[in-house]
Amino acid sequence: MTIKEIHSVHEDKMKKALEVLRKEYGSLRAGRATPSLLEKVMVDYYGSPTPVNQVANVSVPEPRMIVIQPWEKTMLNAIDKAIQKSDLGLMPTNDGIIIRLNIPQLTQERRSEIVKVIHKKAEECRVAIRNLRRDANDTIKKLEKDKTVSEDETKKAQDDIQKLTDRYIKEVDQIMAAKEKDIMEV
Repeated sequence: MTIKEIHSVHEDKMKKALEVLRKEYGSLRAGRATPSLLEKVMVDYYGSPTPVNQVANVSVPEPRMIVIQPWEKTMLNAIDKAIQKSDLGLMPTNDGIIIRLNIPQLTQERRSEIVKVIHKKAEECRVAIRNLRRDANDTIKKLEKDKTVSEDETKKAQDDIQKLTDRYIKEVDQIMAAKEKDIMEV
């Protein structure tokens, strides 16, 4: 494996860590309705856990309401129960045809709890990126030990990996700050 390959492989992994963070943030409730709130809600669909958006049409007709229209009427109660069991803290309204989820205004206390979760997830992402840096540096050191690269090349490669790490950690901080601002907005 060359230094360029090590660099590109670890950069791809860092990008994936950011994608995971964005997806995690998408499922956090920010006071307005988005279909991504239901991504983690699993429904028992003929014995196998299935995401809500794969058994129903999920739409947002108003800023504070999600409408779920199952493709099969038999799924109404299963979706209803799955939403009640989830950690969303929402009460579904089932009228026999569709399910409505009203998104209430967030309290200051709930906003603070969500911000703590945001910080925790950002720190997990930073740790993942730092672990990738460590792995890349270990691989580079191994190449030097095997005498495939010189000491100068090792030093330059490690500097490049550190710059890459710094760039992605800065991006994590920017994503976190934007989401925190979004949550704290009244």
